Amino acid sequence: MDLTGTPLERFASPKHKGAPERVAIVLGSGLSPLVRTVAVESTNAYSAVPGYPLEHPRAAVSPAGHAGELVLGHLGDVPVAVFSGRVHLYQGVDARAAAWPARVAAGLGCGTLIVTNASGAVSAHVRPGQLALITDHVNLMGTNPLTGWIGVSETGPFVPMRSAYDAVLCAHARAAAAAEEIDLAEAVYAAVPGPSYETPAEVAALRVMGADIVGMSTVPEVIVARALGMRVLGLSLVTNVAAGAELSHDAVLAAGEDVADDLARLVIAILRAL
Repeated sequence: MDLTGTPLERFASPKHKGAPERVAIVLGSGLSPLVRTVAVESTNAYSAVPGYPLEHPRAAVSPAGHAGELVLGHLGDVPVAVFSGRVHLYQGVDARAAAWPARVAAGLGCGTLIVTNASGAVSAHVRPGQLALITDHVNLMGTNPLTGWIGVSETGPFVPMRSAYDAVLCAHARAAAAAEEIDLAEAVYAAVPGPSYETPAEVAALRVMGADIVGMSTVPEVIVARALGMRVLGLSLVTNVAAGAELSHDAVLAAGEDVADDLARLVIAILRAL
């Protein structure tokens, strides 16, 4: 994505040799408080960023907890592009549009993408209020962001996903969690289109498929990031038991506030190790 002539051009310009790697971070529902830790250089409304897909007339407004801003700045010494909120399939866009943050991140010269989300617990070894390291995913969205995007990578549309979540970044996350005394589970993430929550039978099926947590985002961004040669790290906030008795988006946002400090400490510690 060419960002020449946009407010993002200065951040996207080539950095001098030896400069820290630029990192993009996508913040999911309720996780925008991490922006408070950024030394901000500029804040850009999504509507001002090239290719923003919610100009589509069928697209719904963004759900609560998604500020719709791209914040450029630094976390410590690392230049970061923080997407405060994302686009979802249930807003009326296709998978390629939902992967818009990954394409913008690549245009900004970011070599690493950290994706975060809120999820429901499927397996017994994860619990509400816990952060989870995403080690793999199951795409149940019924679509793929590379469909029709011939020439997206050197291998065409056939992008290997065996190592979708970078092993070195995962190791950094484990070490950072241990150093910061943060309880970090490990989980396989199942992505569904939403916006309805899952039925008990669907949760039982997800469990049989090997999923530990379930959500309505992230996978399109990860697939496109890998196609564009970016390394990916995935972190999820487990907000509820999937198909539990009481589910609400307000509860998801409240859970995000509760662990905002832990998430910020974890991300900063990971960046420190890069």
